[in-house]
Amino acid sequence: MAEDLGRWAEPGLLVLASLADGVKHGYAITADIAEQVGVTLGPGTLYAALARLEERGLIEGLPAEGRRRPYRLTAAGVAELSAQATRMQRLAALSLGRLRLGLA
Repeated sequence: MAEDLGRWAEPGLLVLASLADGVKHGYAITADIAEQVGVTLGPGTLYAALARLEERGLIEGLPAEGRRRPYRLTAAGVAELSAQATRMQRLAALSLGRLRLGLA
């Protein structure tokens, strides 16, 4: 499943990271991602990512609060985000280490 999420800036991965600190509705997810990562997700991109993540069991939609529907990570979503973050951390360490060697 890890390969399904794609590159680090893939919307699904950004949504998982946003939901890691708690329940949020669509606008709050978009605002959090923009503030923390500097990536702006359009409504179509966001809601397509939410639908894919929910279909895969990585997030779950909660009962709507008025017009807003909040989402939260599932246990599978936590595991997937952890695996992706660990993989990215290893890649970053490898890349930075090799860059340092190349500059020496």
